[in-house]
This record gives sequence, C-alpha cells and structure tokens, in this order.
Amino acid sequence: MRRRWLIPAVLCGGCVEGFDGSNVQIDLNPATPPQAPIGRMPQGREFATNGHFRLYGIHEVASGDALFELRRFEIHRVVDLTSPCFIDAGPNVPFPGLHVSQYALKMSERTGITDVMAPPAGATMEQQIEQATAVQRMRNVEALAGDTGIKVVTSASESVYPPVDAACGGGGLPPPACIDEPSNQRRLELCQDAWTKDPLLFEGTDRVLTAPLNGTTFGFVAGLNPVSPVPVGGAQLFVEDALDRVDEYAIYFQIDGQTDPGMLFLAGRPQAGATRGVTHVHLDSPLFPGIVTAELAIFADLDEDDVHF
Repeated sequence: MRRRWLIPAVLCGGCVEGFDGSNVQIDLNPATPPQAPIGRMPQGREFATNGHFRLYGIHEVASGDALFELRRFEIHRVVDLTSPCFIDAGPNVPFPGLHVSQYALKMSERTGITDVMAPPAGATMEQQIEQATAVQRMRNVEALAGDTGIKVVTSASESVYPPVDAACGGGGLPPPACIDEPSNQRRLELCQDAWTKDPLLFEGTDRVLTAPLNGTTFGFVAGLNPVSPVPVGGAQLFVEDALDRVDEYAIYFQIDGQTDPGMLFLAGRPQAGATRGVTHVHLDSPLFPGIVTAELAIFADLDEDDVHF
C-alpha cells in the first residue's frame, strides 16, 4: 500500500476578480449517503453528524502519495426536523422563533381550525386558506426531510447548538413543543446567537431551499424534489489551488476534531481526452463500489483560462 502524506492547504471562500484558483463542479449520484440528523446515530448508509467531508488532490511522488486539502463540506438533508434551530426566522414569518415542526399547531391556535375538512361555522375564507397552507407545509417538510428528500452540499462546521431544556420556561433552548411567545423569542435569540458566532454552521429551511437560515449551500446531490417534483443536483466549490497537475482526487470523511485524513469515501483519476480547458474525473466509492459515484468537472487555474473566461 502506498504511503499517503497529508499536506495542509489554505482554503478559499469564493471567486473574486483576479482569482487564480479553480472551480470544482461535483455531481454526486442519488445513492450518496447524507449525514445523520442532529441527535441521532447513523442508520443504514448514513454518516455521523459530527463529521465532514474533505476533498483532496493527490500528487504521486517517489516516497508515496502527497495529499493536499482543497475544500471541506458536509452533506445533509435540506431540512432537519430534529435540529433544535429548525425554526422560522427572517422577514414575513408569522411566528418568529417557532420550531417549524409545530407550525400547523400554532396556526391552528390563531385560526381556531383543528380540522381543515370541517372548519367551524365562523371560520373565514382567509383562516381556512392559512390553515390548509400550514397543513400542506407540514407534508412538504416531512417529504423533504425523509429518505427520498433533497440532500444538500453545505459548508462545514464543528459547532454545536446549546443543550435543549427538558421543559418550557428554562434558560436554554426550549424543546420544539414549546410554542408560547416567550419560548419562541428565546429560541430565536439563542439560535441567531449560535449563527452569529459561526456563519458556517448550516441550518436549512423549507421556505427557500437555496437560501439556508445559516451557513452556505454549495449545491445538491442529484435527485428529485419530492414536492415539485423536479430534478435537482450539482454543486460547485472554489479552491485556491490551480489544479493543473493533479494525479488523483479523493474525498475522505473525517470525524470532527481528528487530524488524520479519515475514511476514504470516493476516489478517481483525471480522464484522458478531456474537453479543452476542463478536467473530468470519475469517482467511485470503495465503501459502496459501483453504487455511490460522483463526477468532477474542474476548471483549473481560472486566472489563466482563455477558453471559458
């Protein structure tokens, strides 16, 4: 077995004028496992929630393989019902700080409708529409969070949320079932404080799939939106390195806080006869050979690219 040396690399957050790095576009196939929801052990092919993926370039040298890190990312379901900060926040939400799992129940408090098929005699048309919309939203959220939902490629973070209180009325994060206004306000403040401290901590929302509550969405794993349904997929990562002389690419999964590269997830070599100006790489997984695959399209050395830019 060839020895692999780990060489750290400086990360880059985006493309600006004069950027001389590379654009890495990655298509992960639908069988790609996500990370487990917050607070739950991995099931089936899921990866642990307290970890992240690392994309490496590999130079083959006489003493072994030299790995240099290109970018870190995570793969989650686009919404996580188990997250204590899966809340409504921002402008134009009726209940700021409410845990989204309780949206239909909270709307029922306001409209007085407990059964959309049999509203009370005094219910207005506006109230009926609000309640029916809330019920449908809950169905959509369940679909997005389920096994056939959307998987999103996101920024990576080692941060965790504060502990959740055992009951309403404490000083920490209220449980999702606490829907009174003081609980909603405290939840909103504590979640926003966590996001301010770590802008990379990902928290998705069902309202706008490409605009999370916090963190960055790089794109999606290939699949179907169960709500529409329309195809989704494709992610892109900008890296500082000009990737014009790389022998192999690999993606490892690493538990947060560890220093070794972790577990090899996907690997592949650049293909001969690639389109001019684009490096193509087919990645296969030693964990799930022939089942979990990915395709890389690399626009290397953007500062010198005279084909696409």
